[in-house]
Amino acid sequence: MGGSLLTVATYNVNSIKSRVGLVVEWLKRTPVDVLCLQETKVEDRDFPYGPFEALGYRCEVFGQRAYNGVALCARVPLTDVWKGFGDPTWDEQKRIIGATVEGIHVINVYAPHGDDRGTEKFRYKLEFYRHLVEFLRRRWTPGDPVCLVGDLNVARSDLDVWDPAALRDTIGTMPEERQALETLLEWGFVDAFRHLYPDRRQFTWWDYIGGRIWKDEGMRIDYVLVTPPLLPRLRDVRVDLWPRRRRTPTPSDHAPVVATLDTGPH
Repeated sequence: MGGSLLTVATYNVNSIKSRVGLVVEWLKRTPVDVLCLQETKVEDRDFPYGPFEALGYRCEVFGQRAYNGVALCARVPLTDVWKGFGDPTWDEQKRIIGATVEGIHVINVYAPHGDDRGTEKFRYKLEFYRHLVEFLRRRWTPGDPVCLVGDLNVARSDLDVWDPAALRDTIGTMPEERQALETLLEWGFVDAFRHLYPDRRQFTWWDYIGGRIWKDEGMRIDYVLVTPPLLPRLRDVRVDLWPRRRRTPTPSDHAPVVATLDTGPH
């Protein structure tokens, strides 16, 4: 395509205050262009802007105390920044933020974890997905260059969990949740990692209990989704295990996922 490269990472940090040192250390090793954070767990005024700014990143934050929270940190220009669905009913939980980067509409999502079938949290998770698809339909078309990333809290198929039998019909693998994710994809997205690596087993989340990371007993619940115009620009999607394999400070239970795109002519 002849364009320059743009790296976009998604990373559920499970508290940015607890993880800022690790994230900064990782950015020094892997200086991505756009870092999409989830589960920051701080109000906007308490976000640690300084360490990111020292590395040349501008951060846009949509956070809340102790729960949820999303942020975009970029060392390339962010334009048309928006925060939330624009609906107080749905924006009480801070779960979505977006901007335009190099002509690409980047959307950062932290989907609800959910709970057992029939609970209020289970229903909220499915409603969130429905609301997200409606939001996309109002703002974009699959013909637009859209890149949606984040912790979607669903393992798309049995290839995306370490033990399909043991985890069948548990949170993140229930058919209703998987259908909600497929409906999101059917709007016009392609699962970028699975597009490049149809048969590769690669996880993004490992429970803290039982040293799961060292046994690679995890789930793939963090995604990079792209619309068809971005597919020819897609160069790679990789999971960086380095931050998850730290022993001190305690890492997030997720690893960052990094997508490389050719910005190309736009």
